[in-house]
Amino acid sequence: MRARPGPKAGHQWHERVGGQAVVRSSVRGEAPPSGDTTGGTTSPTRQRQDSPADGDGGRHGGGRHGGREDTGDDRRPRRRRALRWSATILAVVILVTAGAGYLYYQHLNANIKKDALNIGDAKDRAAASRANAAGQTPLNILLIGSDARNTEENQKLGGAKDTFNTPPRADVQMLVHVSADRSNMSVISMPRDTLLRIPKCTDPNSGKVYEASTSFAMTNDSLGRGGPGCTVATWEKLTDIHIDHFMMVDFAGVVSMADAIGGVPVCVDANVYSHTASGHGSGLKLTKGTTSIKGKQALQWLRTRYGFEDGSDIARTKAQHMYMNSMVRQLRANATLSNPNKLRKLAETATNALTVDDGLGTVAKLYDLSTELKKVPTKRITMTTMPWVYSSDGNRVLPKPADAAKLFRLVREDIALDGKDKKKTTKPKTSTDPAAPDDEIAVQVQNGTRGDSGVAVTGRAGAITQLLVGKGFDKAVADPSAQLGEERTVVRYPSADLEGDARRVAKALGIPAGQVKKSTDVSGVTLVVGADWRSGTEYVAVADDNRTPESASALNGADTTACMHVDPNYTW
Repeated sequence: MRARPGPKAGHQWHERVGGQAVVRSSVRGEAPPSGDTTGGTTSPTRQRQDSPADGDGGRHGGGRHGGREDTGDDRRPRRRRALRWSATILAVVILVTAGAGYLYYQHLNANIKKDALNIGDAKDRAAASRANAAGQTPLNILLIGSDARNTEENQKLGGAKDTFNTPPRADVQMLVHVSADRSNMSVISMPRDTLLRIPKCTDPNSGKVYEASTSFAMTNDSLGRGGPGCTVATWEKLTDIHIDHFMMVDFAGVVSMADAIGGVPVCVDANVYSHTASGHGSGLKLTKGTTSIKGKQALQWLRTRYGFEDGSDIARTKAQHMYMNSMVRQLRANATLSNPNKLRKLAETATNALTVDDGLGTVAKLYDLSTELKKVPTKRITMTTMPWVYSSDGNRVLPKPADAAKLFRLVREDIALDGKDKKKTTKPKTSTDPAAPDDEIAVQVQNGTRGDSGVAVTGRAGAITQLLVGKGFDKAVADPSAQLGEERTVVRYPSADLEGDARRVAKALGIPAGQVKKSTDVSGVTLVVGADWRSGTEYVAVADDNRTPESASALNGADTTACMHVDPNYTW
């Protein structure tokens, strides 16, 4: 009697594994299921992460698995089983990388921890990204490195015993922007010491409300105000960039992931030992040149401040960029990741290490995301640091007025940071809202002329208010309060019924329609005089400069020559 043939290539069939119905696909040309076919396993509720600390020793500021498949047909050759086994491989994103395959197991879904995406007020949220002419939409993912010491392992890796079970901090924050056409990827890191105003957040588990900060606070404090959803809300409030997903990993997760990968090459230009007589430092000890690091040593690299360049958080960010780029290249080039046993280990490690939003809460969804990320060539990945200036006390940093705004704009407008985009022309949409008579339009004028120097031009709000009044806008008033710098002069309005009024104000002053923006940050038509209009009464529109600011310290993903400079005081 002939053995019953298996399904044809390209077809699907159903089996039962551990009592669950599973959709299987044939090997050739198949794609993994787009939805979760594993029975809808739900991950456990998030446990509150607890406090982190500085990477340098002090605070700165069910079923059966892995067994034999119950196929109901033991007569199939082992080779066919092996092929079917390998056909279930799925990819999951590790931090900023993509391309590592994972075996599709039902229990992997239960490993993944989930939390709310954005727990800020609706008024503080950025509008969804617009699709391009082909109907494609950009992807924005916030990567968060938590310094929580909520477990014995995390405490041991992070040191600082007195911080056990205190609120966690988001010591690593990277916004990953994948272009709508998937041709390029841009990454913006924000130094953890950045001072800004954290918006109101509500803990989705306890219901506790954290009111908006009335004074500047360090950005890494956002994680302790209800969870990663508050860090997302803080980014959206600052950048006006809509964030689609987040992924968070803690100390133990970094170590386990680095071990599973098998090592990432990094370079230093001299022997380095990150250690001080007082006990500060990450403990990283490397010899000059390139070393493949993993496990605890990888965590030390990512946390090192003492020993790299000027010992600042900025230098640490640079080292993190080098590590991430190298890991991307390593994963994409490492043929050993086709080994099913190593893939199984990597899958278990990754799903146990990650906390994600509900939109990424299954292996299938993570696979879909990784498929999109894998489309981006390594040479089109650009790592940057948010342009910054020192705060008044010199111990913290602030967003550099014009340059930071420009970098955020480039990402919002889906413009590649490597400068290799074909020129895009976007025609502003027309408005159907009629404008009120000029003398009935209330306009608030703000001074946003702070440029790279960080100094605003005195009196600009008053001067342009007088100009508007002279043109018949009798209800124009100047706002004397200080404003963060604006790269370009802009007219903002809060709702559709005021769009016509805002456009009328812009037209009267010669401001292009593309610089009229809807924003929930304003309560009425608001003109912000930008750094491009620091003098005179005639506005001259400047051509778009879509070059990435030099202050963003761009690093290309294909750059294999990058090497961290070692502070001579930390050599051995």
